[in-house]
Amino acid sequence: MEYRVLAVGDVVGENGLRHLERCLRPLKKLKDIRFTVVNGENISGVGLTPDQADALFAAGADVVTLGNHTFNRPQIASRLETDPYLLRPANFTSHAPGKGFAIWESGPVRIGVINLIGRCGLDFHADNPFLTADRILGQWDRPTFTLVDFHAEATSEKLAMSYYLDGRVSALWGTHTHVPTADEHVMEKGTGYLTDLGMTGPVRSVLGIRPEQSIESFLGGLPGRYQVAPDPCCMQGAVFTLDTETGLCLQVERVDIR
Repeated sequence: MEYRVLAVGDVVGENGLRHLERCLRPLKKLKDIRFTVVNGENISGVGLTPDQADALFAAGADVVTLGNHTFNRPQIASRLETDPYLLRPANFTSHAPGKGFAIWESGPVRIGVINLIGRCGLDFHADNPFLTADRILGQWDRPTFTLVDFHAEATSEKLAMSYYLDGRVSALWGTHTHVPTADEHVMEKGTGYLTDLGMTGPVRSVLGIRPEQSIESFLGGLPGRYQVAPDPCCMQGAVFTLDTETGLCLQVERVDIR
C-alpha cells in the first residue's frame, strides 16, 4: 500500500508561517498526505518560540524539526523537554534540552523521524551525524518508515549521508540552505532523496531576508539585524510516496506553492 509523506522546507518569518497556514491543509488534501514534517527554526528570523510551534501544529504539521538556530529563542528549551513532536538535532550534545528522534503511531504504521545537523560549513559543535544515525538506527525496533531531516550547509555532506543511509531509511531530505535543488530521486537501494527542500517564505528575498540587507553585508557594511522580506511567499518541499510493505520509497515529487 502507498503512504504519502510531506516534508516542508524551513519556514521563514511570520509571513512564511501565514503562507503555510493558507496552503498546507489544501495541499495535504490534494496529495492525500498522511504525515507531515515541517522545519520551523526560522519563523522568528532565527529561532522558534512556543507560540510559533503551536501555530505550526495547528496549520497541519505532525512533527516540527529544528537546526542550528534551535536555541536562539531560549524560551523553546522547556518546550523541547515536554513536546514529543518537536525535535532538535539528535547530534547536539547530550546536555542539550530535548531529543532528536522519536517514533509515532500513525494509523496502521509506525513512523520514525530523525533530525540531524551537519558539521561541514557550519560553525557549530555537534557530534558526528553519520555515527549518530548509526546509533539511533541500531537502538530501536525498525518502524514501518524512517524519515531523516538533515539540516546541513554542504551538498557534499548531504549526498554522502544519502549514500550512507540508502536502504536503511525510507526518505532523507536536506534543509538549511533555503534553495530547492532539482535532484529528487529514489536511490539504488530504495531511499527517497532530495538535497534541499527549499523554504517557506518570501520569494523576492535572499534566503528569506530583505535583499538590500544581504547585499550590504557582502559589501562589508553593517546591515543591522536581519529583517524578513515582505510577501509574496512560496511553500517548498517534497512528497515522498512510500511502500508499507518494504518501508522504502517509490517516488519523490517536489512541490512549490505560491
